[in-house]
Amino acid sequence: MHLTNPDGKAAFLFHAMARSHWDLFSSAYAIEEARRNILVKYPTCAQRLEELILQVSSVAQPSHARSTIALPQKDQPIFEAALAGGVTHLLTRDLKDFGPHMNQPEKCAGIIIQTVADYLRGMA
Repeated sequence: MHLTNPDGKAAFLFHAMARSHWDLFSSAYAIEEARRNILVKYPTCAQRLEELILQVSSVAQPSHARSTIALPQKDQPIFEAALAGGVTHLLTRDLKDFGPHMNQPEKCAGIIIQTVADYLRGMA
């Protein structure tokens, strides 16, 4: 979640969720990663992150790996939680690690991995 722009694409996801267009899910692992990143990069946005976390449904973190795609160890839990949660989309800004798998649900157990921008473009 990029929270430095309250009118940005990530913020729009929360506004649309409030209007019941979709549900947002995350795992404890992903939330902790977001907290660490926000505190390092945008500490003034930490309180806003905590407010947004309250609006996100929790997905259990699987205890064993069953990932179907090659990712660095630090990203495996993100994909595994999405897989276990049965989500349709995994939205990320991590082009370096998730980029090779984006928009390839046939290779990602049916999950469409996209940036928020790509996801919103597809809704138009």
